Amino acid sequence: MDETKLAAAVVAEVQKAVVGKDDLLAKVLLAILARGHILLEDIPGVGKTTMALAFSKALALEYRRVQFTPDVMPSDVTGFSIFNRETGTMEYQPGAVLCNLFLADELNRATSRTQSALLEAMEEGQVTVDGIAHPVPQPFLVIATQNPAGASGTQLLPDSQLDRFMIRLSIGYPKPEHELELLRRKQQGNPLDQVCQVMDHQALEALRNQVEQVYLGDPVAEYIIRLVGATRDHPLILQGASPRATLAVAAMGRAMAFVMGRDYVIPEDVRRVFRDTVSHRLIFMPQAEAIPDAHPLKEILRATPAPQIQ
Repeated sequence: MDETKLAAAVVAEVQKAVVGKDDLLAKVLLAILARGHILLEDIPGVGKTTMALAFSKALALEYRRVQFTPDVMPSDVTGFSIFNRETGTMEYQPGAVLCNLFLADELNRATSRTQSALLEAMEEGQVTVDGIAHPVPQPFLVIATQNPAGASGTQLLPDSQLDRFMIRLSIGYPKPEHELELLRRKQQGNPLDQVCQVMDHQALEALRNQVEQVYLGDPVAEYIIRLVGATRDHPLILQGASPRATLAVAAMGRAMAFVMGRDYVIPEDVRRVFRDTVSHRLIFMPQAEAIPDAHPLKEILRATPAPQIQ
């Protein structure tokens, strides 16, 4: 099967379990192809866990989930060492994060110490316990959910952790017709049971490698730098995007070009992924959200000239 058709087939399988969220599912797949992690910010019950499970089935990923609460310990995530009396040595007991797809449910209900236990796995693909590094299985990705700021029992994720998520998305409430379709499917059984495997680990890694080979020309690279740089100078943005954001926009742009069937990135690819890739890395002035049409990122996209690609 053609690579772009293979990617579309993954989304089609997940659509069997998640109704009416085609654009969001496409963005999640882009982040997976770009080797990124995904943050879902939304109220409980809108399908975040269902979506993660559906992707794990379609991509044949070993899936584990931790429901984060204040009493979850870092060792629950990373694992711990225990003394073996027979051998007289310490043996490592793997934590929940040693899997292919780790769902960190309601991450912002955990303590800061437990939240930080994920950082090394997300950035370096390993966890260190008692001075010994243990690599996580490949492919590896984190889908984390957080309740909206101010919800009961929550605390804000630190900037260093937010910056390690490639994109932040919100599922939102379904439209009435989609909610009706969801009820109909539930009457016929669990929709997740209908999701079939589309590819194995090797096929996913092959797609990811092809995404990394998509050509990013200097004019488009400079366009990305201008867009990210504009977030650092905008009067309504207190803290602009980091260089990690620049790399993330480039990676997402490559993934967008790939699923569109091109082997090179154009400015429109960058524009389509810019907001979801950058917004959670910024600190806005309170008045920035007052007029949605004048949102700083919309202004930046309008004001920054795109290069002409022949």
